[in-house]
Amino acid sequence: MTCGYEQTSASGYFENERADVVAKLPRPLGRVLDVGCGAGGAGRSLRAADAERIVGIEIHAPSAERARAILDEVHVGAVEQVLGEGLVQGPFDTFLLYDVLEHLVDPAAVLAALVPLAAPGARAHVSVPNARHWTLMRDLVVRGTFGYTDWGHRDRTHLRWFTRRDIEALLAGTGWPVVGSSPALMGREATLDRLTRGAAREFLALQWHVLARR
Repeated sequence: MTCGYEQTSASGYFENERADVVAKLPRPLGRVLDVGCGAGGAGRSLRAADAERIVGIEIHAPSAERARAILDEVHVGAVEQVLGEGLVQGPFDTFLLYDVLEHLVDPAAVLAALVPLAAPGARAHVSVPNARHWTLMRDLVVRGTFGYTDWGHRDRTHLRWFTRRDIEALLAGTGWPVVGSSPALMGREATLDRLTRGAAREFLALQWHVLARR
């Protein structure tokens, strides 16, 4: 389920193209498995980057149907079910898990289940909301609330929360050694990051984008 953090409607929740995140992927992309492909928005960015083949998994059936017009193959259902039933045939060179792991009961099991589908040198690219973002700490300390919302950073459907260290440890512990992590910085956060020369980055990043390689 590719949610991103700028949409304000149900349609935007599943159609975000994530071009800024796809731009961080090493080339060539090869064969791609997009876990939580939504309506195929990221698929457009992947096509533009010359992905060889794109397979998607999406639990939201109407969005999965729209994704079929963009991706080569789409499997409808919970990722745990689709992977568990062996419906997806690898190998894949690139795995995308954009705004997915925070929605899962057992994200470690899903990451581990991707390992048998990985080609030698395969990469996994993950995006998750940053649990150390300053607005969350503000709301907890000053306002006395976690501040769940319908969309965005504190989407009420999130089951898991990760700091940068947490997501890096999760990936490494499930067979995906981390290559590097980069922050998602927008607006005033990006300005403050420049002014502080990265010293406050752990609190300014709205998301962490983490690249791992087999």
